Amino acid sequence: MPQVSTRDSVELYDVDSILRPVAVLSASMASKDWEQDKHQHRKAQLIYSVRGMLNCIIEDGVWIVPPQCAVWIPGDLPHSARGSGETECYCLFVEPEAAPDLPKSCCTISVSPLLRELLLKVAGLPALYEQDGREGRLVATLLDELSAAPVEDLHLPMPHDHRLRRLSEMLLANPTEKTSLGEWSCRIGMSERSMSRLLLQEIGMSFGRWRRQLHVILSLQLLMKGVSVQTVALELGYENASGFITMFRKTVGKPPAKYLFERMSSAAASEYDHVPGIILAD
Repeated sequence: MPQVSTRDSVELYDVDSILRPVAVLSASMASKDWEQDKHQHRKAQLIYSVRGMLNCIIEDGVWIVPPQCAVWIPGDLPHSARGSGETECYCLFVEPEAAPDLPKSCCTISVSPLLRELLLKVAGLPALYEQDGREGRLVATLLDELSAAPVEDLHLPMPHDHRLRRLSEMLLANPTEKTSLGEWSCRIGMSERSMSRLLLQEIGMSFGRWRRQLHVILSLQLLMKGVSVQTVALELGYENASGFITMFRKTVGKPPAKYLFERMSSAAASEYDHVPGIILAD
C-alpha cells in the first residue's frame, strides 16, 4: 500500500476490525510507480484518485482510475493495485450491509464535487466516529451519494478460456501490432468465427472494441505522465494524432484532453493545463 499520510496506516491495523460502517484513509506516494500485491478483505473498498493514475487488477479484468474517478471493489474480492507517477488517493472501506444498493461487481465510478467533499470530510473523522449524530448522518449522506454516482466504462475485461487468455497476453505484450483478426485466430488455434463468438460470450465485446479499450487505458496512462497526444498516437500504432483522437472519442465519448481536464480538481487543473500534449480540443 502507498504510504498513508493520516494518523493511521492500512498496514497498522485490519480494516475489517474497525467497528463502524465506513472507514476512510488518505494515502500518497511520491515515487514513480508502486504496486500493492493481491489481497482481499470483508469490507468493500472505494479507491478515489486525487492525483495520478491508478489501476486495479482482478481476475476478470483491469480497471483504470484517472483523476477524479474511483474504482469500487466489492468485499471479499481478491485484487491488486498499481499507481503510475506521483499519486494521491483516498481509500473508503464499507461494510457490505451498510450500503446494499452499491454495485455488486467491480467498476469505475465518476466522483462528483459533492461526493469528493464528503470523502474529504469523512476522512477527517475519528476512526470510531459517533454513529448517532452529525458524524453518522454525514457518513449516511456519503453512502447515498456514492450509491447514485454514475459508472464509467473504463475497464479491460479478461476472458477465462485459455486460448483467449493467450490472445489477451499477446495483445497486452504488443498492443500496437496490426495483425488481422484471421491471423490472431490462427495463432491461438481457433477459427475466426469461433474466436469472435467466444469473445462476445466471455467479455461482451468484439475483438476491435476490446483492442480500442486497451488503447484507451494505455493512452490515459501515458497522457497523465505528460506524453504528447502525437507521441501517444504513434506509440499505439496510429498514423497520426487525428486517428487516435477519433478512436478515443468513439470509445469514451469525448477527446482525451477534454476527458482528462474534466476529471481534474480545480487545483490540479491549472497544474496540468501546461503539460505538453494536453491541449483542450472540441
